[in-house]
Amino acid sequence: MTILVTGGLGFIGSHTVVELIKARHTVIIVDNLINSKRNVLDKIGMITGITPIFYPIDVTQETQLEMVFSAHQLDGVIHFAGLKAVGESVSKPLDYYFNNIVSTLSLCRLCEKYGVFNIIFSSSATVYGNQQSPLKEDMLLKRTTNPYGETKAMNERILVDLAKADKRFSIILLRYFNPVGAHESGLIGESPNGMPNNLMPYIIKVAKGQLPVLNIYGNDYDTVDGTGVRDYIHVVDLAKGHVQAMVQFNTGVHIYNLGTGQGTSVLELVKTFIEVNKVDVPYEFVGRRQGDIGTCYADPTKAESELGWKAELGIKEMVKDAWRFGML
Repeated sequence: MTILVTGGLGFIGSHTVVELIKARHTVIIVDNLINSKRNVLDKIGMITGITPIFYPIDVTQETQLEMVFSAHQLDGVIHFAGLKAVGESVSKPLDYYFNNIVSTLSLCRLCEKYGVFNIIFSSSATVYGNQQSPLKEDMLLKRTTNPYGETKAMNERILVDLAKADKRFSIILLRYFNPVGAHESGLIGESPNGMPNNLMPYIIKVAKGQLPVLNIYGNDYDTVDGTGVRDYIHVVDLAKGHVQAMVQFNTGVHIYNLGTGQGTSVLELVKTFIEVNKVDVPYEFVGRRQGDIGTCYADPTKAESELGWKAELGIKEMVKDAWRFGML
């Protein structure tokens, strides 16, 4: 198949592009490079032997995006492009609502116009709000705790309504938990522009001495050690989940959690990083970050039973691969 990947040079997008190429699909990448780097394209080529066609386009710009649709016969779209930091979304809600909603609307309008009826959407566990884990796909969605989560929930509603209105569409909503790690080659991984908002790049910068101390936001949650508990998933496992989800390109809406089903606290992750990689990561506890919740982990059984997908890599592999990438 020929697949358009929006945000395809980002952390999850680039790993998914690698897995798509390994599965012998043709990939077209669109990315505005706000939170990614152009040299990732060359690294994808080094890993796979194939350098995908790339357009430096913002998905909110529908006129520019249409040039891609008119130039290629697309079979499907995987939509990653979007702003993604929970804390930042609280302080910049308008940026998040505009970018994340308008990009989806532009993409869907063009999919409808050009007859591209297969869409995989990069959603998030944040759509569940502050509900009790394990989180299951059939739970009723409640108000989320931050604007980032709201944009994911709104985009899900847009896509569900599109599928109801036009029965030709196949919509797959993949609700991610917490991706970490990097490709085993060390060539691609999580490398945000500017100050990192996600935990693993932050840990790596402290371990390398580029930042003095790791702030752990909150140690008074009702968890094993007071720090937030999350379902960390290796980014390569997550990427493979997208390729596997393509077997479900059948009309209608299909929703899957992509997680391990295991909760790990922030402090446990930090200590595992220190132990496995034999490096020092000074840390201190600070106040809770607005928009965060205490515990969040998946019930991943639906993805395993319907897609034949299951996470294979554990926390030790995640921190080892992330550090290998961080050192290159």
